[in-house]
Amino acid sequence: MGPEVALFFVVVALVVIFVAVFLSFIPIGLWISAQAAGVKIGFFNLIGMRFRRVIPAKIVQPLIKATKGGLQLNTNKLEGHYLAGGNVDRVVNALIAAQRADIELEFERAAAIDLAGRDVLQAVQMSVNPKVIETPVVAAVAKDGIEVKARAKVTVRANIDRLVGGAGEETIIARVGEGIVTTIGSSESHKTVLENPDTISKTVLNRSLDSGTAFQILSIDVADVDVGKNIGATLQADQAEADKQIAQAKAEERRAMAVAQEQEQKANVQKMRAKVVEAEAEVPLAMAEALKEGKLGVMDYYNLKNIGADTDMRSSISKMSGSEDKNK
Repeated sequence: MGPEVALFFVVVALVVIFVAVFLSFIPIGLWISAQAAGVKIGFFNLIGMRFRRVIPAKIVQPLIKATKGGLQLNTNKLEGHYLAGGNVDRVVNALIAAQRADIELEFERAAAIDLAGRDVLQAVQMSVNPKVIETPVVAAVAKDGIEVKARAKVTVRANIDRLVGGAGEETIIARVGEGIVTTIGSSESHKTVLENPDTISKTVLNRSLDSGTAFQILSIDVADVDVGKNIGATLQADQAEADKQIAQAKAEERRAMAVAQEQEQKANVQKMRAKVVEAEAEVPLAMAEALKEGKLGVMDYYNLKNIGADTDMRSSISKMSGSEDKNK
């Protein structure tokens, strides 16, 4: 094989490599699809996307879809949203859906909603087809002490103007639950709630629970109402038991104080007896002193002893007579 043939094969290989690199860098098929759809986009624009690290298909295909859908968009807006981390295809789908549903939605707002982390396409679909949110079972106590359990279904529609910065479904559920608790708690009897469950819907719906949220409440329907425990009776029984324990504690306290006072009185009695014994012990000494000083004569002393003996005898006779009367 001569040098000319070898050079030919080398040139062919280089051409093939160049074409392969060129086709991988510039998607010819995507450019042809854009031209066929009436989207004017040049090679240099596609090359610029590559240098800006933008996947051309992520921009061109949504642009083709938007053009066919009657939207006036350009590659700069789509590239800017893509580079910001947004989902270009979802935003374009949302814009087309909004246009078909006659909902006013601009690209900037749709892009902001998408960058905020919300599904803008789902929001547009929810604006057309409202969503039903079911609350968990909410328990509340009426004024008569009977517990009432209610469950509601809330029909909401997405409010596109408040999707950015508006509260989500959790806030709607929490506010509806609070409204149900307030309505049941203000009812005089649980029978009123059971007879007219629509009062819950009307009261809650008039509280403007959707303010500051990303939704508009269309209706609130009470799906189920059940009677729970008699909380009032339970609380009264608990209160009575607590009062009984308090009364028992106070009675025990008074008994302990009475026992302490009794022991104190016994101690006082023993103390007084001790003083009497002490005083009696001083009598012989006083009599001896009187005899010694001549203030008491010997006959006076013997007469005093006779009187004491006579008193003791009479006491003994009276005790013996009392014992005989009891035996009879």
